Amino acid sequence: MLLKEYRICMPLTVEEYRIGQLYMISKHSHEQSDRGEGVEVVQNEPYDDPVHGCGQFTEKRVYLNSKLPSWARAVVPKIFYVTEKAWNYYPYTITEYTCSFLPKFSIHIETKYEDNKGSNDHIFDCETKDQEREVCFVDIAYDEIPERYYKESEDPRQFRSEKTSRGLLQEGWRDTQEPIMCSYKLVTVKFEVWGLQTRVEQFVHKVVRDVLLLGHRQAFAWVDEWIDMTMDEVREFERATQEATNKKIGIFPPSISISETPLASYARSGPSSAPSTPLTTEAPEFLSVPKDRPRKKSAPETLTLPDPASNELNLPQPSSSACHSSPQPPQ
Repeated sequence: MLLKEYRICMPLTVEEYRIGQLYMISKHSHEQSDRGEGVEVVQNEPYDDPVHGCGQFTEKRVYLNSKLPSWARAVVPKIFYVTEKAWNYYPYTITEYTCSFLPKFSIHIETKYEDNKGSNDHIFDCETKDQEREVCFVDIAYDEIPERYYKESEDPRQFRSEKTSRGLLQEGWRDTQEPIMCSYKLVTVKFEVWGLQTRVEQFVHKVVRDVLLLGHRQAFAWVDEWIDMTMDEVREFERATQEATNKKIGIFPPSISISETPLASYARSGPSSAPSTPLTTEAPEFLSVPKDRPRKKSAPETLTLPDPASNELNLPQPSSSACHSSPQPPQ
């Protein structure tokens, strides 16, 4: 198990980021999805917890085989997904990731948001207890981001918000910026497989850090798109974007409705584009062998060999110039 605490500051308030987070996650998921790969939203609905109160539960499937490093693709099936389950009790959230074919792999993320510059060293004291953890500050403006994710329009050093006048973040901006907030994320990665544990857990933390950096940069760079939204409006945006994303990666809602009333056996058939499912264990007629078809004989039922002593066995002798070579397999 590898435990790290990430602290990501933003030139926003905690209340503002409540909208920005939902907007960013939906838009980011849609942008990163393509046919066959991306983020499928399985469930998104209100959730009531006896401890944390009212919140939102979301379940997603993340298909990302092509985004794995080459050494990981060598041992991972081409079709697999990561399940993301999130409980959002803002300003406190819990997110869990599990893999469809690796039962010993998991990521657990607890997030708390506060209006400060990442100065609360005891925010996770109850969660970590005596566990050692590394604290990592993530700077959305000056930390290096993978080149394939870089966009000048999303660079906080180059971007200035027209609606809030925030932006063009300079060196040391966390000490001078007002307002400022911090996302505190306690990330636990487990991959309990001997020989691979350290390498995989370190790699996963690198991926998590890159995703956190990119997501928070985008949330700020898109601030003019969401800053005027209400919670109802961002939820509607979330719903519409999720539907479009599912279609983009090839996930469509089922077209067959299920009735509580049993159908008669003669009515149980699939849609017109698919053959009906037989309700018997016997093969359908088009796969049965016709009973009146004569059996084809490809060889005599008995084979009689001539007597070697008789004169009937007159085989030609090979000439001395004939080649004697065994047949070669196809190239």
